[in-house]
Amino acid sequence: MGVITAATVALGGAIAGTVAKGAQAISANQKAQSAKGDAHRAKNNLAELEASRQEIINPYEGVESVAGMATDVSGTLKNRMANIGVATQAAEMQIEQADIALANTLDTLAATGASAGGATALAQAAMQSKKGVSASIEKQEVANQQNAAQAEMRLDQAKMSEQLRLQGVSMSEAKRIQQAEAAGKDYTFKATETRELAGLDRAQAQVENAQATVAGYQQARDGAVAGTIGSLGNLATSVGGLVEVNRAKKAALKKEGTN
Repeated sequence: MGVITAATVALGGAIAGTVAKGAQAISANQKAQSAKGDAHRAKNNLAELEASRQEIINPYEGVESVAGMATDVSGTLKNRMANIGVATQAAEMQIEQADIALANTLDTLAATGASAGGATALAQAAMQSKKGVSASIEKQEVANQQNAAQAEMRLDQAKMSEQLRLQGVSMSEAKRIQQAEAAGKDYTFKATETRELAGLDRAQAQVENAQATVAGYQQARDGAVAGTIGSLGNLATSVGGLVEVNRAKKAALKKEGTN
């Protein structure tokens, strides 16, 4: 009875081991299939992220030349000296006053009975005096005209300088705005690129983790299958041992009956 009991126990253990290994193989296979689904979804998510990535941009694409803002302001300048004429008013006044002086002198000499030579001398002296006065007036008129023209020229130059300054400010501001817009586009692109790459890294990690999980479950399944096969071998051995025990028992009983 002891031999039979041992064989029976061994057989029971082999059966239990085989069932357990088989259950492990089935469970590992189910988990591997589920993990394959997770890996598939992770791959699809990665592909969607790749497809939705932003296009590479040229932040300076919209930049245009501001040369058109520069205009010719040379028309502001004028030759203010071109219209300066000879002052004739003083000369005319000189002639008129000389004539009057001469007439008055002659009248005076005629009334007093002076000689003609004295009259001529007085007239010439009066004329010389008037010439000096008229020359001084004429010189002042010319100087005034020149000063006025030079003042106008300085004003023209000041106006042109201010127009050029305003042009420079406008062009500089236009360039600054274009550069700021380009810098903003570049910043937005880089920030989006950084965020998208981080998302892709996470998605890639999920794919790799899911694939590793699938491989782990498949390895566990294969190990359980191998264990099941080994348990089946043990079961066969146990069954063979029990058969041998029964055969020996039958032979012993037969021998006792013969005696």
